[in-house]
Amino acid sequence: MRNALVPLLAAVLLVGTPGHAHAQGTAPDRTGQIDEIFRWATPATPGGVVAVSQNGKVVVHRAYGSADLERDVPIRPDTVFDIGSLRKQFIAAAVLLLAEDGRLSLSDDVRKHVPELPDYGHKITLDHLLTHTSGIRDWTGLLPLAGSTADVLPLILRQKGLNFAPGEEWSYSNSGYVLLKEVVTRASGVPFAEFTRRRLFEPLGMKATAYREDLRDVVKDRALAYEKEGDGWQLDMLLGNDRGGGGALLSTAGDLLLWNDALTSGRLGASVSEKLQEPAKLNNGRRLRYARGLNVEPARGGGTMVWHSGGAAGYHSFLARFPEQGLSVAVLCNSDAVAATALARRVADRFLPTASGPPAAPSEPAAAPDPKSLGGRAGLFFHEGASGEPLRLLADDAGLRIAGGPALVAAGADRFRNPRGDLSFRSQDEFELRFVSADGFELKSMEGRTTRYRRARPYAPAAGDLTAFTGRYESDEIGTVFQMAPTKEGLVMRFELSPDKKVEFRPVERDAFQAGGMTVRFRRDGAGRVVGFDYSNPLVRAIRFTRLRGRG
Repeated sequence: MRNALVPLLAAVLLVGTPGHAHAQGTAPDRTGQIDEIFRWATPATPGGVVAVSQNGKVVVHRAYGSADLERDVPIRPDTVFDIGSLRKQFIAAAVLLLAEDGRLSLSDDVRKHVPELPDYGHKITLDHLLTHTSGIRDWTGLLPLAGSTADVLPLILRQKGLNFAPGEEWSYSNSGYVLLKEVVTRASGVPFAEFTRRRLFEPLGMKATAYREDLRDVVKDRALAYEKEGDGWQLDMLLGNDRGGGGALLSTAGDLLLWNDALTSGRLGASVSEKLQEPAKLNNGRRLRYARGLNVEPARGGGTMVWHSGGAAGYHSFLARFPEQGLSVAVLCNSDAVAATALARRVADRFLPTASGPPAAPSEPAAAPDPKSLGGRAGLFFHEGASGEPLRLLADDAGLRIAGGPALVAAGADRFRNPRGDLSFRSQDEFELRFVSADGFELKSMEGRTTRYRRARPYAPAAGDLTAFTGRYESDEIGTVFQMAPTKEGLVMRFELSPDKKVEFRPVERDAFQAGGMTVRFRRDGAGRVVGFDYSNPLVRAIRFTRLRGRG
């Protein structure tokens, strides 16, 4: 199949902008290696586009797979994709341009521009939003509770609590960038799509790139997105209000290379480019690897990698540049069959230099625990602070790891570390996990901040105990009423307006129940009566629900 595909791909890949064929002809030929990385994509499957530039010259621009499986339309180098969260760097650039214009300042209180946002008792700056350090709850963790696909901005504005005080922690928040898009519109006086067209896309020659408020509009040369379903494929796209009313940025791999080259050369202004990739700092001075709409981390062979990934249903994307190497890589896919991030990193490895310098001195091996003993370390733990945030440790043949986070490397019998390079867990930094007893551990960050977690206390309620939680519970932050009722093994939560939608919770300790990553912790009054619960998931903390009086 792959050999038969070569002539077809060769014909398809000749289509592109005039400079592409010349650039590919003068650069070292790595197309065979790139083709091997994308061998999974065929005319009968979704696929993607990869584009690579070195020192401003395009050296690879290849397309694989199908843009429309029903009509047998192949993906071309100039096919348009929804680039998901890659749009954050464009939103950040728009904010920085307005700061240069004097229409706003990064130190502005968000409420100066969006006064409808509640006063949380803390000043939340525009820079807090840009760097994901605001504490504002991520709307993607809120919308499933709302039971609708309404515009997310009113949902964000109804939130009365924060996940944490601004600047104290880092937590990825799509809500912050929804607010920033609104700030750009209000500060500039024109719709966000129009501002970005005038100030970003047209000046940089990004002719195929546009912000679309409604994804149901007809877009020429757009790839449809898919997900694997059994032996076939199904459409998997966020259209209309499925995106919460947030719109999307559509682009091509070639345009994204233009964008990267513009940032490297400072075409938007040196201060904009520098600020976009300036690592953020927490209140305690800790430098993060997140900047403003971009991640910054050490690259293989020296220098830095400035990157971001994106996802929107079946669309997956990755854009990176290596300024010291003069290298840019863009990968856009129309399914999640193979992760765009993994593909792009493999492509980059074909162009980056190998690590140089003398080998590191061997370190003394840690007194690692016997893998068979790690099962005793696993379990559910709760933060001892006011948030009571849950954290689950898992043990398997590979060792100990945090559920939803990184694997841990043994540094001793009771100590484990987050391996360098895997910074996906909350702090965006390295940390050490140290067991202080069989029922608790400490997380210690690089700068010495320590948080303590205790093991959940087993709870096996009787049937009569569970009836105490029966009732209707409402949150004015979400605008939803839930019904709670006992089951043989715990509680079932139903949406009152959609009773067919339900979540079954299991008890994990007294008054606390879990379902997947969701936790509800019930509150009682002085007489011991259940009066409400606090809901949390990995993206939102302690949303308050109050028990309604009357029929249960």
